[in-house]
Amino acid sequence: MAWWRRQSWSGDASESETPLDRTDTKVRVAIPAQTERRAPDAVAPVSMARVAGALKRLGIRHLTDEDGNLLAMWEKHVVLFVLEGPDREVLVMRARAYTALPPEWADRAYGAVNEWNHTRRFLKSYVGDETESGRLSLYAETQLPLAPGLHDGLLDELIDCAAAVSGSWANWLHDEGALL
Repeated sequence: MAWWRRQSWSGDASESETPLDRTDTKVRVAIPAQTERRAPDAVAPVSMARVAGALKRLGIRHLTDEDGNLLAMWEKHVVLFVLEGPDREVLVMRARAYTALPPEWADRAYGAVNEWNHTRRFLKSYVGDETESGRLSLYAETQLPLAPGLHDGLLDELIDCAAAVSGSWANWLHDEGALL
């Protein structure tokens, strides 16, 4: 039973009666249904085509790799947009700094990554495994499970936020993080 049905507004309301059903109580304004307040575009499953459309609407130039994933490049970093999960319902936005670190900087890299993660909520950073050249890559990513779907406005907002924060992360690595 919903919480609003349990309340007795005048002391004698039945459990099946809501305040809006009563004529002897004060006039109450009906709250519009959630569907009436939605953005005009419909909620739909996430797809790479929709992610590409969001990037285009945001003016973010990107490339498509051989697997159909999207790659946006900036001066200090690159962001990969990929769908993962059993039904490709998890949107992963993974940033990678262009500059990799020598292995002897591992402790310094872990300290900087921990500082970033401790002071920020969105786009968590980590140190990747050694590359073939023996250097350490730096990553930051967020994963969003979107099985219920979303509308274009929210998709645009999520991608715009990830792009902005990934740029802040790359700049932080070069400045305050003192790694690159």
